[in-house]
Amino acid sequence: MAAISFLMNDGNRIPVIGFGTYAPEYIPLSESEQATEVAIEVGFRHIDGAHLYSNEKEVGRAIQKKIADGTVKREDLFYTGKLWSTFHKPEMVEPNVRQSLETLQLDYMDLFLIHWPFSLQAGGGLIPMDGNGQPLLDTTTDLCVIWEAMEKCKDAGLVKSIGVSNFNRRQLELILNKPGLKYKPAVNQVECHPYLNQSKLLEYCRSKDILLAGYSILGSHRHKDWVNQSSPVLLEDPVLAEIGKKYGKSPAHIAIRYQIQRGVVAVSKSYTPARIKENFKVFDFELTPEDMKTIDGIDRNLRYVDLPLFGAHPEFPFKDEY
Repeated sequence: MAAISFLMNDGNRIPVIGFGTYAPEYIPLSESEQATEVAIEVGFRHIDGAHLYSNEKEVGRAIQKKIADGTVKREDLFYTGKLWSTFHKPEMVEPNVRQSLETLQLDYMDLFLIHWPFSLQAGGGLIPMDGNGQPLLDTTTDLCVIWEAMEKCKDAGLVKSIGVSNFNRRQLELILNKPGLKYKPAVNQVECHPYLNQSKLLEYCRSKDILLAGYSILGSHRHKDWVNQSSPVLLEDPVLAEIGKKYGKSPAHIAIRYQIQRGVVAVSKSYTPARIKENFKVFDFELTPEDMKTIDGIDRNLRYVDLPLFGAHPEFPFKDEY
């Protein structure tokens, strides 16, 4: 059985498998609450949320229910939150954290990430738009200044660990080379699955003692506005199916186990109770080195979540190779 947590560079530990709470707009918010309850009941101890998901109230309510009924204690759970791009002004970071904590009914977050490296203008909703339907970008905010505000949240005890999400190598280096850096990013959460295995970014992060966490680890077709619906379906890949047969496991199990064995935190999403339960059953088998190499070989450099809407921003992360 694999270790159930990874050590971060700040001395804190993070569960190797997380439950992602994002859901498309057509899924009722009440289902966020129910799914999070199920996830905790079946064994998930890492809950991955964000202001952008607009369901912190429901997710927080589920956490409080499972604490109240004795399923878990607060210290058993690891909660990840994220700073949305309209809150990148340094004076807005701490108030945003405090607002999320109040909504979640939590005293602290275990991990808080800068959700995306690009900034949007404050106000006007989650994605402020101009009259032509284009996002209102903010190109004045410095990533290093945002990071300093994140460090202050850690010092204030609002968050235990801090990190980033969707940062490329260059953007990570901006933070790492910042004069007066107090805390390195503990985690970089990015899209990661066998069709986009992020091997170069993973190698770089390892060299800097930064953990990689993966989202969309089972592929993604749920969000029609953000995901190319003509993309191949990862879980229909014959290689994953063939390896799964060998172990009596599903392609989803193989995709999740692949990440854990690479040292990547695997954040899976499902709102179907049976699938949530199944996605946790990845600790009773181990892929061979040959299996791992075979899965490495199906990489297509295929990004499901490419967000061309924000491509004009100078800090749009996907212009670089990795």
